[in-house]
Amino acid sequence: MSGPLVVLVGPMGVGKSTVGALLAERLGAVYRDTDADIVAAQGREIAEIFVDDGEPHFRELERLAVLDAITGHDGVLALGGGAILDERTRALLAGHPVVYLSMDVDEAVKRTGLNTARPLLAVNPRRQWRELMDARRSLYAEVARAQVATDERTPEEVAQAVLDALELKNA
Repeated sequence: MSGPLVVLVGPMGVGKSTVGALLAERLGAVYRDTDADIVAAQGREIAEIFVDDGEPHFRELERLAVLDAITGHDGVLALGGGAILDERTRALLAGHPVVYLSMDVDEAVKRTGLNTARPLLAVNPRRQWRELMDARRSLYAEVARAQVATDERTPEEVAQAVLDALELKNA
């Protein structure tokens, strides 16, 4: 096994899960989401892990989930929005077909209202989202082979743009 066919990175709410599932279907592959892996392993939601154990503990769980998925999954993989914060994770992504799904703050507001159960957006979500993106944008770009803007595109259009960017064919 050489690793995932596609790895999706990007901010919360950008559509990694939706697009990832569509890509897996089109490629005849299995879809996997590291956030879902963490929730399943811990038996509780990510927001609960943040509140109960703190962000550093969650980030270590996330790092281990990404390590397991990169080395043990050969389908389509979506990473949590903050996974790229860990330098070891960024190094692990080198050489893999990583696509950065991007969107601007107005699109984020339209999609999520920025009032969902997102622990890092609890206070002043619009400002927090901008600050998170200021800190993360260059890291997403660093690990990505391609960037696909999702603004005003359907999930199907984004999935096709990812396939085109990586020069992959439907199954």
